[in-house]
Amino acid sequence: MSTIAVILANGNFPVHEIPLGYLKSTEHLICCDGSAENLIKAGMEPEAIVGDLDSLKPELKERFSDRLYQDGDQDTNDLTKAVKWCKGKGYGEIVILGATGKREDHAIGNISLLIEYSKEIKVIMVTDTGKITPFLKSCTVTGFPGQQVSIFSIDPESEITSSGLKYELRDLKLKNWWTATLNELIGESFTLTFTRGQVLVYQKFRD
Repeated sequence: MSTIAVILANGNFPVHEIPLGYLKSTEHLICCDGSAENLIKAGMEPEAIVGDLDSLKPELKERFSDRLYQDGDQDTNDLTKAVKWCKGKGYGEIVILGATGKREDHAIGNISLLIEYSKEIKVIMVTDTGKITPFLKSCTVTGFPGQQVSIFSIDPESEITSSGLKYELRDLKLKNWWTATLNELIGESFTLTFTRGQVLVYQKFRD
C-alpha cells in the first residue's frame, strides 16, 4: 500500500468532518507556507512547510526551522511545490485540503492542476462540500445512490459516454464547464468512457 500524504493549501481551513478527518489521521501532513499558521492554531503541527516561505511569520520560521523547505521557483505556485516535495519523498498518494474558498482564481487554478499532478501521482482534492478526482482515461467511480455529481472535461473535443447517472452522457463533447454539472448517481457507481482528454469529477458529500 502506498503512503498517503495530506497537503494543506492556503485557502479556507477545513471545517467539514471529512477533510478534518484527513488532517487529524494522517502521519504525513505538509503545509504550503501560508497555511501553517492556521494549522498550528488548530493544535496540529506539520511534517514539513514548503513554498517560497514569503508569508511565514518570523517566529514560525524560527520554531519550525528544522522542517522548512524553500522552493524559489517563480513558475509554480506553493501547492505545486508541496506536491513536488511529496513526490521527492516517495509518497504514492496525495490528498489536497484547503485549496478553495478564498480567491476564485486561485481555486480554479488549483483544481485545474489536479490533472497535471495525476500524470505522476495519485491525487484527490477534498473540500468542505465534496471531493474532486482527476481521471486520465475511462473509469468507474464509486459513490452512493442520489449523490450529486458534476463532470468537467479539460479537452472540449473529447466525446464522453456515461453509465449509471440520472442524466446519461452519449458521446457528448463538454464544450463549456456547465454542460455536465448537477447530475446524480442512480446506484453506487457510474462509468465514464472516453478515448482522449482528461476529466475532473466532483462528488458532493451527503447532506
